[in-house]
Amino acid sequence: MSERPDLSTTYLGLSLAGPVIASAGPLTRTPEDMLALQDAGAAAVVLPSLFQEEAEAEEMQAFDMAEIGDGFAEFDSAPLPPADLDDVGPNRHVNLVKAAKQALTIPVIGSVNGSTEGGWQRYATLLQDAGADAVELNLHSVNADPQALPADIEDRYLRVIAGVKSALSVPLAVKMSSHFTSVSNFASRARDAGADALVLFSNVYGTDIDLDELTMVPRVTLSSSDRIRLPMRWIGIVSAQQKGLDLAASSGVHTWEDALKLLLVGANVVCTTSAVLQGGPEAVTGMLDGLRSWLAERGYDSVEQLRGSMNFASVGDPGAYERDAYMKVITSTPVA
Repeated sequence: MSERPDLSTTYLGLSLAGPVIASAGPLTRTPEDMLALQDAGAAAVVLPSLFQEEAEAEEMQAFDMAEIGDGFAEFDSAPLPPADLDDVGPNRHVNLVKAAKQALTIPVIGSVNGSTEGGWQRYATLLQDAGADAVELNLHSVNADPQALPADIEDRYLRVIAGVKSALSVPLAVKMSSHFTSVSNFASRARDAGADALVLFSNVYGTDIDLDELTMVPRVTLSSSDRIRLPMRWIGIVSAQQKGLDLAASSGVHTWEDALKLLLVGANVVCTTSAVLQGGPEAVTGMLDGLRSWLAERGYDSVEQLRGSMNFASVGDPGAYERDAYMKVITSTPVA
């Protein structure tokens, strides 16, 4: 038995020192904050998503301002300051990849959320060419068109995955929402389309209503450990079905116990944002210390030794297993 178990793992073909990744968030926006995460033990960072519509709107606004400035050049009044086009729109994300790669020794994963099939490919390639070690497709979208068939939406996602994969030479992860009728089916088709890994699941922030102003407002609610149950279920199922497909757990990872449960059901890595926002980068250190202590106490030499040992391959039909568990809860829990 090792007194200091090996926490190293692999994800997206990348060799990682540990299983905890800092996912996209406020602390992956600057090299200084990412250095703090690296020093705390984060094995990789995921940069904030390049949203195609936002980036292109920002770029167009900068070009418009530049043209306005040129239009005033013929007047004697003080000219408008030149618009800085080097750090707006897609360039802002490209520059962040370059800065992160220059500052860090851990892998840097770029993230893209496109609005057109060509846009997904273009911006994923930009991040790769800037030095990203891998690219994550953030498939989150609000499909509110009542005429859009679910099969057509999934087929469009799969075309995006295949198109981006064909354009890249670095590994490709796909971050998906839980709003699929058959997560297992989509996971299989995503792998066949070229996904090297799935990230389960994207966090849906949504909107709220300001009752004083009667306006819709964005509202960010940090997750809690209860949120791991959904990714834990599906990672346990998919890891038993899709050999060779890496899996990252996202949403609700706050403690070493959360991380351990997700590794046991088959996750290669766990991603955390809310925990580091609440507790700082040291939250990552706490997770790693807790994992290492638990492994040592129980005689494990490495994370790889336990990964997937409790996936749903051992319980037969996961649906029947969950129904039985549910019935035990509702029949044994006393009513207050």
